[in-house]
Order: sequence, then structure tokens, then C-alpha cells
Amino acid sequence: MNYSASDHSRTSPLGGILSTFLPGLGHLVRGYPVHMIWVLMVGSLLGVSTWALGAIGGPGAGLFFGMLVILPWWCLQAYLPTPPGQLDTLRLAWKRAHDLRFLGGLFLWTALMDLYIILVNPEYHLSVFCTKPTGILGLLFKAQSPALHVAIGYGFLKLRRWALFLFLAYAGFGILNATTNFACFGYGRIRIAFFISLLAFTAYVIWRRDCLVTHSR
Repeated sequence: MNYSASDHSRTSPLGGILSTFLPGLGHLVRGYPVHMIWVLMVGSLLGVSTWALGAIGGPGAGLFFGMLVILPWWCLQAYLPTPPGQLDTLRLAWKRAHDLRFLGGLFLWTALMDLYIILVNPEYHLSVFCTKPTGILGLLFKAQSPALHVAIGYGFLKLRRWALFLFLAYAGFGILNATTNFACFGYGRIRIAFFISLLAFTAYVIWRRDCLVTHSR
């Protein structure tokens, strides 16, 4: 199947909107039914993987996979709903550091989740180096979590250089704190998932750190 050069550059607002509601639908309305099938097949595979992870590791594991893999895939397939545009979209997203912007969005979402947990569970206390501070100190420790997530999320969305140093400080504290808590409270499922994901995020941000430097104004 041949595609004209214009297929690589033209966007389709209608196709993007339709693919936002149903992956691949934008391909169909633009005359690429075979590629719609491919998109649906990939989406089905991702859906089965999410279900399997949820069955093995619990609902949190499935949700985590969905946020890190399915959500960005959904956004990319809707951005340029033409077959040549898919690879172009990946290259453009990588060049413009949209992967880091997506991480910034995840941090903002996490901030909302943190705030919700704090408000509905006022008796909940964070574990900080084998202690669970209460009172004013405990409130400050709880408040710093959504505050830092908002700051890092905004910095990543704007590709600010200071966001790199703030994230590294946040990650360093988190890794040390989690390691200490392992010794005191054991290896709980949530604690292990947080630790592994933090290590993975830190390695990825360090790998892509030049984006925060070159794009920063």
C-alpha cells in the first residue's frame, strides 16, 4: 500500500477525536481499515496484559501498567491517525520530550491521589525512616508529598532544568527512606512496588536529563 508524502504531515482533528474515544477509529474514517485492525489488536493485547497483571499483582499493578503504557499509547495513536504518522508521532514525541511531559502529568495525578488519601484518612501517617511522625510534624510530612509532586509535575511539563534537581533530591530521599523502612517494617507489596518504580523512574529521568537542560529557558 502506497502513501503520499502529504500523509506524513497532515493531521486530522476529526480522526484524532474519534481515536480518542475508540483507538483506531480515526484510521477507519480516513480510509485505513487494516491499520485500524492493527491498532485494535495492539489495544487488545495491552488490555489482556493489564488484566493479567491485575490478577497476579492486584488492581494496583494493573492500574500502574495502564497509566505507564496504555495511556501514552492511547494518546499517540490518536495524535496522527494515519499509518505513516504513527512513526512520525513517536519521533516527534521523543524529540520534543513529551515522554517527560507525560511523567509530569503522572506526578500531578499522583499529587491529587495523595491529597485525596490525606483528606479521607486523617489518621494516616507516613513512615519516615522507621518512624511515623504525628501532630504538626506528621502533617508537614504528609503535606510535602503532594506539594513536591505538584512542583515536579509542573517542572516536567514545562521542561524546566530545576525540575531535574528537585526530582533527584526527591528520589534520593525516597530511596533512602524506603531502604530504611524495609529494615524496620519488612517488604510489603506496596513498599516494594514504590521502591522499584522509583528506581526505574530515576534511571529513566537521568537517561533523558538532557531534555530538561536543552529545552529549559
